[in-house]
Amino acid sequence: MKAPREKAARALCNLDGHPPDIQFEGYPMWKSYLPQVDAVLRVALGSEAWQAMVEAER
Repeated sequence: MKAPREKAARALCNLDGHPPDIQFEGYPMWKSYLPQVDAVLRVALGSEAWQAMVEAER
């Protein structure tokens, strides 16, 4: 099961017409969308809940 941040990043990647798993700068393309995902989730969830989500993914 994929983490919520990864699911959101993959969705944005697909929305832009990019295959999420292609390599981009040495990583899967979806990882390049994490800054946008994090910006939205921090506002939507609040900083503490967002931080807890990030830490739970580690």
